[in-house]
Amino acid sequence: MPRGAGTLFVKSSKERFMKIHVRNLESGDFSAIMQLEEEIFGTSGESVLGPYYVRLCCDFLNEHCFLALANDRPIAYLLGFVRDREAYCTTLAVVPEHQGRRVVHMLIRAYVPSIIDEVDRCWFTVEEGNGAARALHAALGAREVGVREDFYGPGDERIVSCIDTEAVARLRARYERLGLLGRNEPAPPTATVVPLAMGLMQ
Repeated sequence: MPRGAGTLFVKSSKERFMKIHVRNLESGDFSAIMQLEEEIFGTSGESVLGPYYVRLCCDFLNEHCFLALANDRPIAYLLGFVRDREAYCTTLAVVPEHQGRRVVHMLIRAYVPSIIDEVDRCWFTVEEGNGAARALHAALGAREVGVREDFYGPGDERIVSCIDTEAVARLRARYERLGLLGRNEPAPPTATVVPLAMGLMQ
């Protein structure tokens, strides 16, 4: 099983168990990511990621990119890359029916070990009104450090937040305490396994 993979079994509203699995992005996931982009963003009139970047994530940047599947159906993804010991988490998106559940935490649990020994800082951008994402960034230790104007086009503003060097060290220590990393050793190329039957996040 590739590094960052994990599995969770939850009980759906129909009292049936649902298998949610997180793994690294693969080349064959291109169409699934583009479809999720359209489902999550395009149908509401928002712009979607360009196919060139998605192809790069699937083929060349996939060490730090992850896909979540529920009973083998793609439901969420996290895209990012590392450059010069700086991580850039560019997109984390979940289909509406799975928002507010454990899938976001599964993606983050896969992502953090994949970057923690390679970076000194991690960057995020977020819309001001996206309170859930801003709270998630803050929980990871990020501080809001500025605003970028015209980020995706005229009038589009994004808050920029950063997990700095000290916060990265604290995040690493937290993951070590949780048993998700080896102490003072790089994360091994094994699965990140989320305990079974943890239930849904309220």
